[in-house]
Amino acid sequence: KRETDTMPNWAGSSWYFLRYCDPNNNQYLADRSKLDFWLPVDVYNGGMEHTTLHLLYSRFWYKFLSDLGLVPGVEPYKKRVAHGMILGADNQKMSKSLGNVVNPDSVVEKYGTDTLRTYILFIGPYDDVAPWNPSSISGASRFLKRFWQISKFISNKEPESVSRAVNIAIKKVSEDLDNFHFNTIVSTIMGTTNIIHKEENITKESLGKLLIIFYPLAPHICAEMYDIVIGENIVEAKWPEYDQKYIVESKIEIPVQINGKVRDKLTVTPGISEDEIKKMALASEKIKEWTKNQLAKKIIYIKDKILSIVV
Repeated sequence: KRETDTMPNWAGSSWYFLRYCDPNNNQYLADRSKLDFWLPVDVYNGGMEHTTLHLLYSRFWYKFLSDLGLVPGVEPYKKRVAHGMILGADNQKMSKSLGNVVNPDSVVEKYGTDTLRTYILFIGPYDDVAPWNPSSISGASRFLKRFWQISKFISNKEPESVSRAVNIAIKKVSEDLDNFHFNTIVSTIMGTTNIIHKEENITKESLGKLLIIFYPLAPHICAEMYDIVIGENIVEAKWPEYDQKYIVESKIEIPVQINGKVRDKLTVTPGISEDEIKKMALASEKIKEWTKNQLAKKIIYIKDKILSIVV
């Protein structure tokens, strides 16, 4: 029988993603309608060493198949991301010969899977190289314990600061997930947790939303809390949408100029009317001091930006 397995493994790995679209087809590489539905691949994730190997080879194969009219488009991937590397505590690449390899099983046994996940995702940007820091693991563990405690603050009504923090978190986490900014997601959840602890108040609805957006990073603790608090399976939950009214800053600072020089700053609500801010400025003791009760020749207000008085 003729030997057919004559090509290197790179050949097979250059088109396997096409076969995923229709793995049981015994007549064609894959049904064209299924290729049209699934391709191109949304995200290609791999180490930098793949750039001149698998990435290059698979693109070449795809373009060849595209020339034959067998696949849709000319590029197999929509987006390419390269993950970084976690070094040993000695800042060297982990190696058995150097004795700096970290066994994740021992970390999981001591702290739990979510602690390990949270630490790794918070260690730095996704594509950076970072050293393993054993002392930081306990920090991630303390944070998750603090996060668990927010369930004791549930009430029927929450302060606006909590509603604002949760909605800003939904927006930020949604954007950061798409951009692989996992470290800033953890940072956002930490900040929101601090606000909830400060207020000691959060509604069940808001906590449910917070658990959903943190679930991709710390699935076990979030699933457990969701089951206890909401009484449902978090896997079946819909991704929350943020309320735009909470995204706008509650207060802004407007500089007040007199004859071209800033003499005061007024803290106001965004969208304040020209008449209102004029009254506030003219009633300000600092402005009175600089105008010395002179009548204003001209007052110019650029909404939410600056107020200029000419005397």
